Amino acid sequence: MLFRSSAAICGALVALVISVPAARSEIVAVHSLAVVAAASGEAIVGAASTYNPFKPGWREGGPNTASGERYDPSVWAAAIKTSLRQKFGGVLYGARAKFALVEAVGKKVIVKINDVGPLTPGRIIDLNERTMRYFDPSLQRGVIKGVKVMPLLGDYWIPGPVG
Repeated sequence: MLFRSSAAICGALVALVISVPAARSEIVAVHSLAVVAAASGEAIVGAASTYNPFKPGWREGGPNTASGERYDPSVWAAAIKTSLRQKFGGVLYGARAKFALVEAVGKKVIVKINDVGPLTPGRIIDLNERTMRYFDPSLQRGVIKGVKVMPLLGDYWIPGPVG
């Protein structure tokens, strides 16, 4: 009986140890003050929408981003308006990714800017699906107005929510 109890406790501990790192990697938060201090230049304010070139009927682009990476709906990434390309360090094929702080609806997130595009007029950024779901979990809004986007200095940010 003691052996069964020990085995059950050991099994529960193994399950806990395995599940904690997975949960922790989902909720990586960066200290707000450090992010705000690294934001360079003035914030760009406008509307944000979402995109996924793999959805049927998508009219622009393809599966590869301007940086050469394949579009991935599960990472924290976005496409910036073509005219803002230089403000974000170029976003060039094969170059190191650029990062931005995106603020909307009382939330902040660091995104990797790995694509550019001729966005719909009035929009400054197209968020991939994961990032848009952070701001709009049901994806019912389609467009979020009053979004602030600030380029971040440096190349080694961890994309995700800012706590």
